[in-house]
Amino acid sequence: MLAELLQLPVQDQIFYAVLVFSWTVYLWEAYLAYRQRRIYRSTMHVPTELGKIMDSETFEKSRLYQLDKSNFGFWSGLYSETEGTLILLLGGIPFLWKISGNLTARFGLGPEYEISQSLVFLMLATLFSAFTGLPWSLYNTFVIEEKHGFNQQTLGFFLKDALKKFAVTQCILLPVTSLLLYIIKIGGDYFFIYAWLFTLIVSLVLVTIYADYIAPLFDKFTPLPDGELKTDIESMSKSISFPLTKIYVVEGSKRSSHSNAYFYGFFKNKRIVLFDTLLEDYSPLNQSGEGEAATEQKEESEVSGDESKPKPKNKKQGCSNPEVLAVLGHELGHWKLGHTIKNIIISQMNSFLCFFLFAALIGRKELFLAFGFNDSQPTLIGLMIIFQFIFSPYNELLSFCLTVLSRRFEFQADRFARGLGRSAELYSALIKLNKDNLGFPVADWLFSMWHYSHPPLLERLRALTGPKQD
Repeated sequence: MLAELLQLPVQDQIFYAVLVFSWTVYLWEAYLAYRQRRIYRSTMHVPTELGKIMDSETFEKSRLYQLDKSNFGFWSGLYSETEGTLILLLGGIPFLWKISGNLTARFGLGPEYEISQSLVFLMLATLFSAFTGLPWSLYNTFVIEEKHGFNQQTLGFFLKDALKKFAVTQCILLPVTSLLLYIIKIGGDYFFIYAWLFTLIVSLVLVTIYADYIAPLFDKFTPLPDGELKTDIESMSKSISFPLTKIYVVEGSKRSSHSNAYFYGFFKNKRIVLFDTLLEDYSPLNQSGEGEAATEQKEESEVSGDESKPKPKNKKQGCSNPEVLAVLGHELGHWKLGHTIKNIIISQMNSFLCFFLFAALIGRKELFLAFGFNDSQPTLIGLMIIFQFIFSPYNELLSFCLTVLSRRFEFQADRFARGLGRSAELYSALIKLNKDNLGFPVADWLFSMWHYSHPPLLERLRALTGPKQD
């Protein structure tokens, strides 16, 4: 079999190698997921070492939630892999490129207007992806997340949000892509340097403006009110020389009851964002629902036109103020220990390497022949073929290495929070967040090694209570 494949033309070898590797990765991921589902099905009772941190009711809820997510992941993954294979086998990419050319030709733009055709191709491809992914997204949100009490969206809100996301994505993606293609076209022998610098600038600009200008298009951001929590956060930031300028609370509860926190900004302009579902004193999910509060919520929803679902009542969620400070101590640890800068450097080194290799490969006609482009070599298609298909083995290896590095960073950030004297609060916060998000605390070792960017809960708790390490 292998000998016969080696006798094929180079372009056919490339095509079949891409398919074989893609299915190899899928089968490996499916095997890992099977191992983890076996854990979900067999671990019916709280293990002894978890008895003090997790009750049997929460354990069972998390087990069923993660089992449903895993089963959904199997079918959605199988569909995605099958769809991708059929697109390659049936010549979907060159077909869509031809359709794009026909559409641009109607406006008097011939093949020499490659960038215009590329933008039409990109829009059609993202539109196709959005439509084929919509049923899966709907099922995940309104069946799985709804069943387990996380979904806070109505169908109208969901669809309006999806349209808004698609529009914003196009507004960013199309201009950036057109400029990148133009740079590659006119950049000469060293275009890969200019292309890399351009993507670096774009990524830094997007990181800078995202929370101020893009995220508010989807969620409401309000300054954290004056009070004990704000004062304590500012005090902790000052103690480690974190240049904090603003603290926001984002209304994540209108979408989901999952919680999060992050910081952003460059140099002396850092901002902290807290999800309202993280804050025990602010989360709408903790409203008592007594007459006046319920009436106010209903009136406010009617006035603002908010289409999110009414918040469930009598559900205690989020962390106390000391626990929120411990969580932020962990997040600020990532900054103080240079994890953010290290990740940016790794990302940009990888980006430069990829553009350098792209420059070396873009002239190889057999790469285009392998995917059905017999008469043309469009730059956008070259980017797709090389970055998505040819680099896929390298991308898998890099992804695993970054996962390992991420777990190491998480332990270090936990130790930093511990060094701030917040070990006990972080310990209880991790348990609460695991409970609120229905995280299952038992993991197959191979599955967690490959997938978990954060260490399993038990490992983090042991590290927080163990002897201090330098």
